[in-house]
Amino acid sequence: MKRQRAEQQGREGERRAALWLQAQGWRILDRRRKTPLGEIDLIAKRGAIVAFVEVKWRRKAEDLDHAIDEYRLRRVAAAVEAVAHEYAANGEDIRIDVLLLAPRSLPRHIVNAWQP
Repeated sequence: MKRQRAEQQGREGERRAALWLQAQGWRILDRRRKTPLGEIDLIAKRGAIVAFVEVKWRRKAEDLDHAIDEYRLRRVAAAVEAVAHEYAANGEDIRIDVLLLAPRSLPRHIVNAWQP
């Protein structure tokens, strides 16, 4: 039951993240893209940039400070490497962003969060 609730909250966070990105001029290309190496929450494009976005939703804003770490970003990066060619054409830049969300607080968008 607890896992199902966390899954529902995660999906709600991803929905809100997609809406926020769209309000910032991004076009959502894909959601919850599964690969053998992991899952990418959102794939968005604006201009010549394709962003692979890891979304973290927490009930308290202060819990967002510890929501993402190198291990999680490394898994996202591996998944991105497997599918980036499907979304980015020649000359388009790709990056991994993180979007942190909590009720009653503005989203925190960490641009280019993974730089190996």
